[in-house]
Amino acid sequence: MTLVSDETTTAVLSGAELAKDIRARVTATAAELTDAGTPPRLAVVVATDDESTAWYVRSIAKAAAKTGIRCDVVDLGADATPERIRGELTALSEEPSVHGIVLQTPLPGGACLEELAAAIAPEKDVDGANPVSLGRLSAGLPAFAPATAAAVLELLDHYEIPLSGRRAVVVGRSNVVGRPAAQLLLRRDATVTVCHRYTRDLAAHSRQAEVLVVAVGRIGLIGAEHISPGAVVIDVGTNPTEDGGLVGDVDERAVTGLAAGLTPVPGGVGPVTTALLLRHTVESAWRSTA
Repeated sequence: MTLVSDETTTAVLSGAELAKDIRARVTATAAELTDAGTPPRLAVVVATDDESTAWYVRSIAKAAAKTGIRCDVVDLGADATPERIRGELTALSEEPSVHGIVLQTPLPGGACLEELAAAIAPEKDVDGANPVSLGRLSAGLPAFAPATAAAVLELLDHYEIPLSGRRAVVVGRSNVVGRPAAQLLLRRDATVTVCHRYTRDLAAHSRQAEVLVVAVGRIGLIGAEHISPGAVVIDVGTNPTEDGGLVGDVDERAVTGLAAGLTPVPGGVGPVTTALLLRHTVESAWRSTA
């Protein structure tokens, strides 16, 4: 699908159609694997009582069931120790019938995501959390990228946004989205700038972007002054509101009519992220049969 926009219209870059297409392909592959005796299986390890996390995990399990993937939610409780979490991840990594492992955040106090994710076997690290996976990604070697970062590129490709030689700005430098998204954009020959909390005059940098990716977690961080006319904006932020809604990092009203395209929140990056977790799981299962 090609992005079509004019100077007064901002195209809505929905992820619904793309996610549906990915899930359809996953369903077909999962059925083939199951018929061949290797039913794909995903394990999601949870160590929090955060309700928004619980909602997200339920959505993963629901989507997995619809595609023929077994999804086990391993709830260790909000008081789980790092040792308990690491032990579970190690056991799942050693279990041949498990093909994908996700360590859900947030984690209990004192637990470090990068240290614990190192216990996930790289071949089962479907959300790209293991430092080995991140290192291979940076080196341009085969690895599962964090699903949210990968979803950014999938959306850009879906809407046929050219990347080679274009100026891309990523706002946010987390290992979950910002840094891996920058690496993926570099792979596609974009010229990439990464901004963060210590960046001086954020708007001066973000206005240079032809493609702007925002992944910070701050409501209204990006307004009209941050956008160059005609830029494509991928809003990865997911911020709960007092009325129970969800909004991104970009002030949608402010940039509408200025940006050429903008992902909605919800309904943009999120559905694609979940679909990619499932695709990574069947890819892992497929490789296990080789």
